[in-house]
Amino acid sequence: MNVDASVPPVRTIGPYTLVRRLGEGGMGMVYLANDASGRRVALKVMRPELATQADFQRRFQKEAEAARRVARFCTAPVLDAGVDNGQPYLVTEYVEGPDLAAVVEAQGPMTGANLEALAVGVATALVAIHQADVIHRDLKPSNILLSPLGPRVIDFGIAQLADTLATQSVIGTPAYMSPEHATGERVTAASDVFAWAGIIAYAGTGRSPFGVGGAPELLYRVVHNAPRLDGLDERLRPLVERALDKDPARRPTAQQLLDRLLGRERVTIETATEVVNDIWSPVEGPATEIAAGALRMRRQRKWWLAATAVLAAVAVAAVLLLVVLRPGGVFDQTKDGPLAQRAVSGADYRLDVQIDSLRRAGKTVTVKWSVKYEPADPAGVWRPGNVFGKSGNGPFQFSTDGVVLIDTANGRRHATANQNGCLCSPLYDKEWKKGETAFFYNTYVDVPETAVTVDVDIPTLGHFDSLPIEAP
Repeated sequence: MNVDASVPPVRTIGPYTLVRRLGEGGMGMVYLANDASGRRVALKVMRPELATQADFQRRFQKEAEAARRVARFCTAPVLDAGVDNGQPYLVTEYVEGPDLAAVVEAQGPMTGANLEALAVGVATALVAIHQADVIHRDLKPSNILLSPLGPRVIDFGIAQLADTLATQSVIGTPAYMSPEHATGERVTAASDVFAWAGIIAYAGTGRSPFGVGGAPELLYRVVHNAPRLDGLDERLRPLVERALDKDPARRPTAQQLLDRLLGRERVTIETATEVVNDIWSPVEGPATEIAAGALRMRRQRKWWLAATAVLAAVAVAAVLLLVVLRPGGVFDQTKDGPLAQRAVSGADYRLDVQIDSLRRAGKTVTVKWSVKYEPADPAGVWRPGNVFGKSGNGPFQFSTDGVVLIDTANGRRHATANQNGCLCSPLYDKEWKKGETAFFYNTYVDVPETAVTVDVDIPTLGHFDSLPIEAP
C-alpha cells in the first residue's frame, strides 16, 4: 500500500481527520482536514516544543478566542482551537485558492478591477479584525488567499504567539513591517495599515516598496527610505503613500482606507464585501498549478539570491554596521529623559552619550541611544568631525556585534546578531555638525523575560550599569 508522505502517521487531531499537508510555517504545519460532518477545514498544528512552554499554553487559548471574534467578512474565520496529546492546534475555514504571492510571482502584477477589489477586500478584513480588538501583526502576500469570491486574509492574531518562541528574533516579515514594529515599538492597528499599503504596492507593481535583501537591510529601508511606488495605479498611489507614512499617527485607519477606496462615509464591512464579490474575477488556473509556477520561478532566482547574500555579507564585513539615523526621527529620546548618560572627551571634541530607552517585546529587547557631538571647548575653534567613520577615519570603531547587552542577573551576554545578521542601525561615513545629535538602535534576541535589568556596553563610549527594561 502506498503511503502519502504529506500526511503524518497520526491521521486525526481532535475530532478532525487529516487529508493532506497544505504547507509549513514558523509556527507549525498546516493540513487540509475534515471535521466530523465532512466539512473541509484548514488545521494548523503548532510545533511540538511549544507544548512544553507554559507561557505559550497560557496565551494560546486567549489569542485563539480573540481571533474567533473576528467577523468572517474577507477573512478565513477561526472555527476552533484545542490541544490534542500536548499539541495545540487551530482550525480555520478552508479557502480554495492560491495565495497572492504565488499569483504575482507566476502571473505578474495585478491590474484593473481585481487590484481594486484586492485593496478593498484586504482593507475590509482589517476593519473586521480591528473591530474585534485583534491586530494581525504579520500581514503579507502569502497570508492573503485569492478565493473564487475574492481575497481572504488568514493567520490574523497568530503572530502574537510567536514571541514565546526562543528562536524568534523579529516577529513579522521585514518587507512588510512598519517602522515602529521594526524598531521594537508598540505594534498597533496602524502597523497593519502600513502592511496593507506594502501589499497593494507589491500586487500592483510586482515588487515590494522596500525592495529585497536580508532582514537588517530591509528593516533599515523600512525605517529610513521612501517607498518605491513607480508603476502603481495612480488611483491607488496617493492612499498607499499615506498609509506608508513613517509616523503611525499620520496613517489612515482601516475604516478610513475603506471609505476612501469606495468614496463613501462609514462603509460597512458587509457592503464592502458585496462590492468585492461583484467586481472580483476569479484567478485563472488551479491553485496547485499557480503555486507550482511560482515555485519554479523562485528556484530560478535562487542562485541569484545566494550570490547577492554572499556579496552583501562581504560588504557588511567591509564597513561598519551602525548607521547614523536622522535627527528628529523615530529614535528620538523618551519624554521622561534618558535612562543614563555620560560625556566622552577628546582633544578637540566632547561626546554626550545617552541611553534613551530600553524596551522589551517578548524575548526581544531594543536599546535606543544617542550621541551629541560638541567641541571640547565651546569658546575654542570648532572643526567638523568624522566621529564614526570608515576604518581608520574616526576615533571610534565598532564591529557588527560591538554593542553588547549583559543580563545582570546571570551575566549572559547578548550581541546584536542572529542568523539574518546584525539587527542594528548601520553607520556611514558622516561629518557631524556642531551640536548635532545622532540616534541609534540595537535589537537583541532571546533575552529571557526574567532579565529585568541589564548592562549596556558600547565600545569606547562607555559601560552603562543596571538599566531597567521597560515592559511592553
